[in-house]
Amino acid sequence: MNAPPSLPLIAVTMGDGAGIGPEVIVPALLDQDTLRRCRPVVIGDAERLRQAARLKDLDCEIVPVPGPERAEFTPGRINVIDLGLLPADLPWGQLSAVAGDAAYQYVRVAAELAMSGAVQGICTAPLNKEALHAGGHLFPGHTELLAHLTGVDEVSMMLATPTVKVIHVTTHIGLIDAVNRIEPGLVERTVRRGHEAMVRAGTPRPVIGVCGINPHAGENGLFGYGEEEEKIVPALEVLRAEGIDARGPLPADTAFFLAGRGDYDLIVAMYHDQGHGPVKVLGLEAGVNLTVGLPVIRTSVDHGTAFDIAGTGKADPGSMIEALRQAAEMSSAPAR
Repeated sequence: MNAPPSLPLIAVTMGDGAGIGPEVIVPALLDQDTLRRCRPVVIGDAERLRQAARLKDLDCEIVPVPGPERAEFTPGRINVIDLGLLPADLPWGQLSAVAGDAAYQYVRVAAELAMSGAVQGICTAPLNKEALHAGGHLFPGHTELLAHLTGVDEVSMMLATPTVKVIHVTTHIGLIDAVNRIEPGLVERTVRRGHEAMVRAGTPRPVIGVCGINPHAGENGLFGYGEEEEKIVPALEVLRAEGIDARGPLPADTAFFLAGRGDYDLIVAMYHDQGHGPVKVLGLEAGVNLTVGLPVIRTSVDHGTAFDIAGTGKADPGSMIEALRQAAEMSSAPAR
């Protein structure tokens, strides 16, 4: 029986074909709960998915389709828009410019489908940044790539685990550059994007904890040069005046503990490692990466290509299943 047309169509990009992306996609799309939540269509290479299915000893039908509108969603069937970019003998677990270029093309096609309204969400398997660059595409990662492809000037990265959710004011830049880039407008826009995402996901009045920049959030000027008062406090005053429950600046070393026990629904981190470190300690296996601020929701596993185990059949699909679940929950209903 076909999945109902009221479920969102989700484009699932295969990521770097030399990594574990194909091995986590196949079991995730065969999971019994996936078709209850969404209608997933892979953008990738059909033969690589078949190889992954054999590695995992999974019995399924992998069917090339010209577009999402031609897909059929029945148990045991995986629909794929087959770009046919990978050689059949591509080695598993090895850096490849061919696989890096292919990973870019999968995301490009998914972005085009999203912009045309053919899909309501995007869920990405991991790509390898070095391979992406070797393939001629100089982007720091999925977040910046998707912003470029969809014509969006500014997006935010959010990480979600069952324990804590965190959104980042800055991501893939050096620490000194991050401190220089942080300013009240950017903090305010980031908190707004996080607030909107939480409301969309079913938390109507989220409590948001905003980290400081310095140890102990500056401790009233003892540490740093007043960055919290200059760069963060003005944004929080504007947000709170509008009814957004944004609290801080908070010492980062306690903010995540408080979020883990339920005091905050969302933590705002000022820079990459301030947010990523605690999240990966608290829930890497079930972690999901979301890009907030795109025309459609984008979710991803929060693990890499894992070249060390690629091609062994050992990859755990749990994070991909969770990424699909969150994509389905946060994506809009298809137009009728």
